[in-house]
Amino acid sequence: MLSLSIPTRLRSTRSEVLALLAASLACVVILTVGIVRGDGNAADGVPGAGSLLLMALIAGVALLALLALFNAMRSLRGRVAKAESHAREMQRNLVTAEALVKAEPQILIYWEQGRTFKVVTQTLTGVPGLPTSQPELLRFGLWLDQRAAQSLKAALDSLFAQGRAFNLILKTAAGGHLEADGRAAGGRAVLRLRDVAGYKRDLSTILDLHSGLARDIRSSRALLDALPSPAWLRADDGRLTWVNTAYVAAVEARSDNEVLKSQIELMESRQRNAASLILRQGKTYRDRLPLVIKGERRPHDVVIVGLGDATAGVAIDAAAIETAKGELDRQVAAYDRTLDRVSTAVAIFDANRRLVFFNTAYQRLWQLDADWLETGPSASDVLDRLRELGRLPEVHPYKEWKKRVLTVPEAGSPVDDGWHLPDGRVLRISTELRPDGGTTCLYDDETERIGLERQYNTLITTQNETLNSLKEGVAVFGTDGCLQLYNSAFAAIWKQSRRQLAQRPHIDVFIRDASVLYEDAAVWSAIGQAVTSFSSERKALSGQMMRPDGSVIDYAATPLPDGGTLLTFADVTVSKRYERILVEKNEALEAADRLKDQFIGHVSYELRTPLQNIIGYTDLLANPVFGTLNERQAGYLEAVSSSSRTLLSLIDGILDLATIDAGALKLELGSVKVREVIDQAILGIRERAATASLTLDIALADDVDTVVADAARVRQILYNLLSNAAGFSKSGGTINISAWRDKGFLVLSVEDFGPGIPKDELGRVFDRFESRTQGSSHRGAGLGLSIVKSLVELHGGDMTLDSEIGRGTRVTVRLPERGRARKPETAADSHDTSLDRSTG
Repeated sequence: MLSLSIPTRLRSTRSEVLALLAASLACVVILTVGIVRGDGNAADGVPGAGSLLLMALIAGVALLALLALFNAMRSLRGRVAKAESHAREMQRNLVTAEALVKAEPQILIYWEQGRTFKVVTQTLTGVPGLPTSQPELLRFGLWLDQRAAQSLKAALDSLFAQGRAFNLILKTAAGGHLEADGRAAGGRAVLRLRDVAGYKRDLSTILDLHSGLARDIRSSRALLDALPSPAWLRADDGRLTWVNTAYVAAVEARSDNEVLKSQIELMESRQRNAASLILRQGKTYRDRLPLVIKGERRPHDVVIVGLGDATAGVAIDAAAIETAKGELDRQVAAYDRTLDRVSTAVAIFDANRRLVFFNTAYQRLWQLDADWLETGPSASDVLDRLRELGRLPEVHPYKEWKKRVLTVPEAGSPVDDGWHLPDGRVLRISTELRPDGGTTCLYDDETERIGLERQYNTLITTQNETLNSLKEGVAVFGTDGCLQLYNSAFAAIWKQSRRQLAQRPHIDVFIRDASVLYEDAAVWSAIGQAVTSFSSERKALSGQMMRPDGSVIDYAATPLPDGGTLLTFADVTVSKRYERILVEKNEALEAADRLKDQFIGHVSYELRTPLQNIIGYTDLLANPVFGTLNERQAGYLEAVSSSSRTLLSLIDGILDLATIDAGALKLELGSVKVREVIDQAILGIRERAATASLTLDIALADDVDTVVADAARVRQILYNLLSNAAGFSKSGGTINISAWRDKGFLVLSVEDFGPGIPKDELGRVFDRFESRTQGSSHRGAGLGLSIVKSLVELHGGDMTLDSEIGRGTRVTVRLPERGRARKPETAADSHDTSLDRSTG
């Protein structure tokens, strides 16, 4: 309710009266002051005649002013009474106006230039989506439909800027309708919102429907225009009224306006007439017609639909459809062929639960007649047939089981089941719902898998028992560094409980617990890195731990193909103790062997000098120049000379072996004539052969001429072999000497026909100082064959010995033709190869 005040004119009249009264009083005051000052000049202070006259004049003016004031005040009271009456009338009119405004359900929003919106009245309710609070009401974009909010904003902008009035039908976001009326006057504007009623409500509904239909038409035409197939609309008179872009391209026009203006037809006249005949019967025209598209005649499926006073048509390229259909058929056929080749049995049932596809594995699994399956039996019939043939599991009651099996699963939730068939097979059945409402059933024969799983479990059990029986501690750590597998020895070596290891501790946790027994951080760091390393080239790790408790642990880390790591720990405390004992014993033996070699070499050198003196003096005594000896003296002298020479030969052999063992013997390689070196060797045993009436049979191949070798050592080899052969040959016997070439080697063979060597002694014939008479009168020092073997090996060759009791012995030597000499072995090397140590 607005309040009223005194009119402006009444306020101005009262101000004039007060101003007049103030002026009169001012004049009286001024005159009085003047009179007082003028009379100061009068004698004795008695006012003059002029002063009395002036005072009378002042009194008259004051009287006139009071009369004027009285009249003005009386007039003022009348005006005030009239103004108050007018204000009461205006107050009554204002109350009446407010009652009229509020009587109608509406919202009045007032706006004045330079100020914000103000809601004058808000009596409108019951409109869906209309807010009740004023702040929300003024935020039109939150409760109006988007398009209505945009229309209102544009109208308000025009109202404020240009004073243009408007009347709109607005739609709320909740579907309600409002009438918005905007008016402007001067710098002020008023927006009135009212509920629509009567024809306006119907009009708003019609406008909404029109807007929706227009949108649908635009979207439909946009969709039709985007089709790759020509589409058109035709009026009742047969004229084209709209065509899409594909139609324009098909008739090779520049635009749709050109098509409509020139009425460029896609169909021929007879084709249009045939279509019109069908459409007049109220039917939809469908036919495959040859149409010329971009100058090429191709078959199209034409569909024309009657729309009352118009028709709509479309031409679909049948060639593309046929191509797609053929491609689909090929893919289906390929899909069927693929399913026929898989081992899993597949059966597909349609929405009516009838069989529409089965593969070869399905027919082979159930051994059903393929012709009967081709008839499309129902899933129920298939189960009944299988039950009659005794190929289904024995279940009771069968009907309930069958009902459960035939239950269609929910989309996206395959149902799995297991069947144990009477023949012992185990099937896993998976049923899944197809998009067309049918089902796909997969039958996997799990018999082999279950058997393999059983075997696997058996193997795992056996493996665990085997691992637990090992004395070595075995542990497998996975790619995550956690313990995957271990045996009892592993737990025992590191004194960890099974409960502790069953928690699959990480390698860092294991190292922390095991460090109590062995504290070498560097070793544990290397083991931890071997387990957790992600390097592409993982290397094996091994070493030995000397624990404070005196135990010795050999460890090894081996990378596995799957990324894991195998750790092995072996307690070698006892074997390490035996190893130390053996090493110490071996060192003692080697020291004794070296001492023996030194002794033999020293003694041999010490004996060689006096022997040479004895041989020299015996030769001098045997010379007739120094006197003639009787027969007995000559016999003694011959015995002394022979024994001395035998002893010298033995010492020379010992010296040769000592030189070879020391690695000091060097070969003087050169071209050696094989025939000459054989003759020289024979010359050394000629007297012995002549005494025993032995025959020497020499056989050289035609291609044997020379060989690169040490001539003196080859002669020594042949001499020792011939000396052994002559010593073990019977009187009047034969010794065969042969030479030939074989794959880059010169082969020398010496064969006798003596008593032979027993098989149990063949392994010792090359040992030093190993000598057997084998029933003959020959008794050597047992160094000949040992020296031969050493010299042959120095040349890079080899030798073999074949012997048979009663048939003789054959020794074969192979020497490289080009003298591939081998580095001499040291004494330690010679003794290490116990089976190759030589003697004759």
